[in-house]
Amino acid sequence: MGHNGSGEPKKTIMQLLEGSEVTKICAPMVRYSKLQFRNLVLKYGCDIAYTPMIISESFLQSEMCRNNEFTTNKSDTPLVVQFAASNPKDFADASELVAPYADGVGLNSGCPQRWAMADGYGAKLLKNPEQLKDYVRFTRAKLSAEDFAISVKIRLHKDMKTTVDMCQRLEHVGVSYIDVHGRTTDERHQPVHYDHIKTIRENVSIPVVANGDVTTLDEVHEVSQYTGCQGVMVARGLLANPAMFDGHQYTPAECIKDWVEICMNLGTPFTCFHNHLIYMMDKVATKSEKRFFNSLQSTPAVLEYLEQNIFCHSENKKQES
Repeated sequence: MGHNGSGEPKKTIMQLLEGSEVTKICAPMVRYSKLQFRNLVLKYGCDIAYTPMIISESFLQSEMCRNNEFTTNKSDTPLVVQFAASNPKDFADASELVAPYADGVGLNSGCPQRWAMADGYGAKLLKNPEQLKDYVRFTRAKLSAEDFAISVKIRLHKDMKTTVDMCQRLEHVGVSYIDVHGRTTDERHQPVHYDHIKTIRENVSIPVVANGDVTTLDEVHEVSQYTGCQGVMVARGLLANPAMFDGHQYTPAECIKDWVEICMNLGTPFTCFHNHLIYMMDKVATKSEKRFFNSLQSTPAVLEYLEQNIFCHSENKKQES
């Protein structure tokens, strides 16, 4: 077993989810929850981080896809690799490939985008709960180690009885835990049905992770307390504030500095580097400042702006205090 930064033995995903504290999780985000961002949030109170969704069929067939879609390092843990798959064998085979480098895998059966559902991925899988069990069963047959987590991310059916029954079936075939986005496939910006997540939690004995519209650490604890869920998964809230899980109300200058350092050390395309900063600075810059910053076209220009407008202000505040 590995060790964390404090020298203590690293906890497995299930040890975290079965512990006394709520487990704080960075959600899978297409284009955004890549290695650099995972390294950043794991420095700021995040317990588990997910890769972006990876298409298992492409991952199995193409070495280029594997190299582009999945990179990791020693700081990238606990890590869950999330796959979209249109059949159980692809999910199991792709999971087997990444198992030596990850702490768990997750099946995306919650993505509501039309292209994904048309290709048999994401929320399309919710239409066949019986087959969904095979994804877990096939994968567990290949990866039997108890400390390797196999999870499924779902959305709600319109009929809660169907959702609960599906979760109980997944538990029966050995899924480690279930991530629940508290909306149906047809819902986008409607309020999250935390009461339905609570119902799922009350009807299974495995850990359940709540997901949907959480933007502060206080909300993490409120959602966990209300639903009884052992984990809370956050997406956009972390994009705007990667230090959210550490209790910061907005992105501190130190976190922005860490982002720059991580990106410079790992080598990061400008678009990725810049887009994350645009999100991080949304609450710490004025409209005119954001308009100017968003228009920058190069890494040197971004670094110069940060040095003159963010980092020097931070140093001045430290000196004043």
